[in-house]
Amino acid sequence: MAVVDVLNKKGEKVSELTLNDGVFGVEPSPGVLHQVVCAQLANRRSGTASVKNRSDVAYSTKKLYRQKGTGRARRGSRKSPLLRGGGVVFGPHPKTYKVKVPKKVKKLALRMALSSKLAEQKLTVVDSLDMERIKTKDLAQVLAALKVKKGLVVLPAADEKVELSARNIPGIKVMRTEGVNVYDVLKYDSLVLLQPAVSAIEGRLAP
Repeated sequence: MAVVDVLNKKGEKVSELTLNDGVFGVEPSPGVLHQVVCAQLANRRSGTASVKNRSDVAYSTKKLYRQKGTGRARRGSRKSPLLRGGGVVFGPHPKTYKVKVPKKVKKLALRMALSSKLAEQKLTVVDSLDMERIKTKDLAQVLAALKVKKGLVVLPAADEKVELSARNIPGIKVMRTEGVNVYDVLKYDSLVLLQPAVSAIEGRLAP
């Protein structure tokens, strides 16, 4: 079992916490992590790009001018893709980029991502982030004391004061335990977990 220090808002050690090896002690696999991250990014794509085909353009289908005798190229409908404002040939249409990944693989990848942060000593456990008011400066001072510049802060439940205070701090993202995902854990240099959030994550991911 891995043991980590629990810090307060001043960056001082107040206790120790034993982590579940089944969640924070898994050997990372680049292949599994790559699969899940690619699926996450693909599922974020809206796939709403669309063009009008020849049949969708609102123009008359009348022949522009007679077939012969003008000395010009033959022209049919004003909807021709060769004319300005005409239909588009082989353009994009709405589609889904959704990639399905088994739940077991998603959980395994998240355990691997968390384990990699612990192995790299980039995981910080804090006993509390209670704030008296919504103030960006106050939260920035706490993060500076924890030596976190670009990090993901995970809360056990909704905390409006922390969530709103973090909005204007560059490189900082705050989310709740139910939203923790592989991409965000790997994207940010540091991972800051509130002590109650550790229990919630272990309860969700324990094998």
